[in-house]
This record gives sequence, C-alpha cells and structure tokens, in this order.
Amino acid sequence: MTDSEILNSDTIKTLNTSISAVTVYTDRALVTRRGTVSLTGNERELAIASVPATLETESVRATGAGTVAVRLLGVRTETVFSSEPVGDRTAELTQQIQELQTQRRGINDKITARKIQLKFVEDLSEKSVGFFSSSIAKQQVGLNETGELLNFLGTNYVKYVSAIAQHERQQQELDNQIEALRQQLWQVQSPDSQQSFNIIVAIEASGSGNFELEVSYVVRRANWTPLYDLRVNTTKNQINLNYLAEVNQNTGEDWTGVGLTLSTAKPGMGTLPPKLEPWYIDGLYPGRRRGRSQKAELDQPLSVSSDYDVDVNDMFFEDVAGATPDMALAPIQAETATAKVSREGGTVSFQVGGNTNIPSDGTPHKVTIFSENYPFKPEYIAVPRLVSFAYLQAVVVNPMTGATLLPGKANIFRDNTFVGTVPLDNISPGAEFKLNLGIDEGLKIDRELVERQVDKKLIGNQRRTSYAYRLNVTNLHQVQVHLTLKEQLPVSRNEQIKVRSTLTNPKIVAGEMGLLEWIMSLPPQAKQELYYQFVVEHPPELTVRGLDI
Repeated sequence: MTDSEILNSDTIKTLNTSISAVTVYTDRALVTRRGTVSLTGNERELAIASVPATLETESVRATGAGTVAVRLLGVRTETVFSSEPVGDRTAELTQQIQELQTQRRGINDKITARKIQLKFVEDLSEKSVGFFSSSIAKQQVGLNETGELLNFLGTNYVKYVSAIAQHERQQQELDNQIEALRQQLWQVQSPDSQQSFNIIVAIEASGSGNFELEVSYVVRRANWTPLYDLRVNTTKNQINLNYLAEVNQNTGEDWTGVGLTLSTAKPGMGTLPPKLEPWYIDGLYPGRRRGRSQKAELDQPLSVSSDYDVDVNDMFFEDVAGATPDMALAPIQAETATAKVSREGGTVSFQVGGNTNIPSDGTPHKVTIFSENYPFKPEYIAVPRLVSFAYLQAVVVNPMTGATLLPGKANIFRDNTFVGTVPLDNISPGAEFKLNLGIDEGLKIDRELVERQVDKKLIGNQRRTSYAYRLNVTNLHQVQVHLTLKEQLPVSRNEQIKVRSTLTNPKIVAGEMGLLEWIMSLPPQAKQELYYQFVVEHPPELTVRGLDI
C-alpha cells in the first residue's frame, strides 16, 4: 500500500505536524507531535504521514482541541513501503565518506611530517648540549651563538608541537563527521529505511473550524545514560555535582527544537512481577548416565509464563501526563540550561528544556540536568602497614529535596586536579555516599617495629615470640581531622600456631581476621602515638611461614 492509496481520499486530510516534545527512557522514547488543520465538517479521518519504522504501533494515542467540536473515534497505523531508490542515496553518502577519508589521510601525512621535524629538533637539542657546553668552557663558542641556537630550538619545538596538536584536532573532527555519515548510511541500507507508517485518526467533526491534533507514540532506538562531574573543593569542604545526561537516538526522525524530558521509568519491564516456575534439581548416581529426555528437561532455561504478557503502553501515558517542559528555565552558568525535576511515585523526570536539538545519527549528545553544590564531611582512612599516608574520603548526603542519582560514571576532580573515574551506584534522596579522593599528604604516619624478641625458655613446650609496633600520626593540616587507622595481626591457619594480642594503646579489641581499628580526632598540628603488641606461639620444631615483619 502506498501513500496515495491511503491519503488521497476526499474524506481524509493530511496534517503537517512537527515534534513538540520527547520523553526519553532508558531504552526507548515517547514522541509527541502536533499539527493544526482547518476542517470543513466533511472529514472522516486525519492522517500523519511518514512516521519512522521504529514506531511501536500499539503505543499510538491521539487527542486534540480546537474551535469546533470533534469526536475522536479511533486511531490506527498503516504500513507504507518507500519507492525512493536507495542506491542513489547510498552512493552519495559513500562518496562523502571517501572524500572525508582522503582529507584525513592528508592530515595524517602532515602529522607524520611534523613529527619528523620535531624529532630532528629534539635530536639536535640533545646532541648540542654536550658540544656547546664543552665549547663554551674552552671559549670556542660565544654566548651569542649559543643563545641563537636555543632560540631556534625553542621556537621550532613550539611551532611543531602546536602544528601537531592542531592537525590532531582536525583529524578528530573528521572522524566525528565520518562516523555520523556511516550512521546515516547504515540507516539507509537497513530494511527499516524502506518502511514507514501513516497514522490515521478517525474523527467526527460537528462543523467547520480549526482543530489542533496531538499524537503521541513510542519509538525504539533511543536511550539516555547519566554522567557526573564531581568537583571537590577541600578548602570549603564542598562538592559541585554536575549531573549530565548522554542522549543517543537513531529513531529515524530528528528532534529539532523539542521540549526534552528524561525519565527514570522502565516501561519495558512491564507492570506485573514475573512468575516463578518450579526450580528442579536432580541427583546423578555413580555409573548412571542421565537420560536424554531428562537432561533436555533440566537444561531448559527458566522462563516467564505467557500469562504475564501485558500491554506496557499505559505506563507511558500515565507517566507523561502533565509533563510539558518548562520553557523559561534559567541557566545556572553561562549558556548552561538545567532541568526541572518532577516526581511521580518512584519515577523521576528531568525536563531539560524547550529548544533541544538531537538528530537521529546515533552519536551521543550531552545535556545538563543540573549543577548543585553539596557540603561533605572529610574522613581519613590509613593503613600504615601498606602506605605511610592517609586516604581522603568525602562523605556526602544526597538531600531529601534532591534528585535520584542513577548508576553511572563519575569523573572526580579534587581542587581542579583530575583524580580518576569511579562508578556511582543508585543514590536516592536522603542517602549517604562516599567518594574516594586519593592520598592526602597532610597526614603523616610513621610505623616502627620496636620489639621482636624470642623467649629463650620454652613455655609449655611452646616457642614464644613477641612483636611490638609503634605508630606516630601527625596532622599537618590547620583544621581538625577525623581518622580511622587500621592495622592487622597475623591470622593462623594452623591449629598448632597461636596468635594473641597482648597490648594495645589506646586500648581496643582485635576484630575479625585480626583487624585492629582506631578511630580518632586530631586537632591541627597535633600528634598521636599508637602502640600494639602481640605474641606468636608454636612448637619449636615447627617453622612458621608467612610471618613477614
């Protein structure tokens, strides 16, 4: 069936519509289209043509309003197969890709040439050091000649390094363009590119007038994932959390100037819990092989009963009610718009803005959800047996009024220095989480073995060796710090070897697996001494292994 067969009836009117709003979920998106039509009263159906093949046909819903009373009688979709030749578009995209690849090879040749020039300057610099040093000492070369050479080397080094960096940026831009064209080529060559849908809405109009039709539907090949930039200010004990979203869509239609909403809902999971099937186990007797039918039955994977197959689309449209994006969001920083957060039960939606552009090219597009400052409580963890410095941890509480932080990758910056990338778990409002910020040299720890003594006499036919350690902790900071210091006693795997803690100062009790843990607060510039002692007893004929002191 073609467009003309569907849409050229006198009782069908085709609307020109545009996408006004999109709600993106973790694996799909809900698209809202609007268009205005002038009705005469004779129309029986309104049509929206060329909706992409990623459409979930059962998800289509329609509503509307206007200056004339209209009854919506039903909505359906019709499959349309394109007669447009694919070969011409494929050839065009292929040619564009080849031209960009040729440009890339040319830039790569320039980079190689610049690297050869840079290598020459570096080699010349290295070889000239010894020659000019000895020549100046022998007064064979003057300082003017040396200065000219240094200027030559420095100027050309900077010149070639800058040129290489510029060419590499150009190369990266070309790579991005090539990837976008490849995504378009993949779309053109895929079977879905030859198929689309027309949405037909049956109506009954009471007369003539203007009517605005709104149609919403679900499309596949769209998703968003959270990203975080965490900037730690250790002077103010404050963390700036920049909550970003990486949106990907390859749905077959561009989202231009739309109101974008990101939702944490998972509509694909259904509305009912899965049904547990019997969990079978069996025994295998020695010398007896399991029968073929019995093995086949036991090797079947667990499955969900078909009784629980549900239509998940109601979940979409209940979630979308009242989700019109706020058109007047003010940016927190220059040219950075943030999202409006809304909640419905356990679902959180981020209304990003009303003028978002995300083309259907499959490449990631970043948008800012929000940027907030959170106070944190610094805590220090020390393991002197392994490292003589403490590790700084930031204890942060997600405010009750805050948004749920979904699992994602977080880039951590400590006082403008990149620390590393860590995964964040799901963090609900009111929940506490910790960030590891690396070694802090403001706490110095000295660990010293002060005793290792073997008793000359056997006690109860046992050889007894005592060990003692002294630790000195110094707070070099100008503020009080909270420190958890961990040491450990050896743990015996042999019942003939006994390990006992005999003294700790300050006094604590050894925990599981011989763990010693002191929790202390140190004032500015303060020192704290710790001491512990333990004994190892064993038969004299037994050699103890693994007691590395």
